[in-house]
Amino acid sequence: MTSKEIKKAAALRYQQGQEDAPRVVAKGRGKVAEKIVQIAGQHQVPIVEDSNLVQMLEALDVDMEIPPDLYHAVAEILVFVYKLNKKL
Repeated sequence: MTSKEIKKAAALRYQQGQEDAPRVVAKGRGKVAEKIVQIAGQHQVPIVEDSNLVQMLEALDVDMEIPPDLYHAVAEILVFVYKLNKKL
């Protein structure tokens, strides 16, 4: 999740059946955000831009499950990613 000019980024992981909720696995600003986006691209991980969500994720610790109040927003992203994966 990034903005047009990369300033902030956060990466999530969700292993269905193994985790109760998605987890923040990386977050950062500036050069760190650019590196997160670069690594995602190298591994063909879909990138979704949502500045409001990345701002909320930035407040969480790395390896922390997202709180229930973010479930809906993250679920929308997961649906998008699953649909994208089906097309591929």
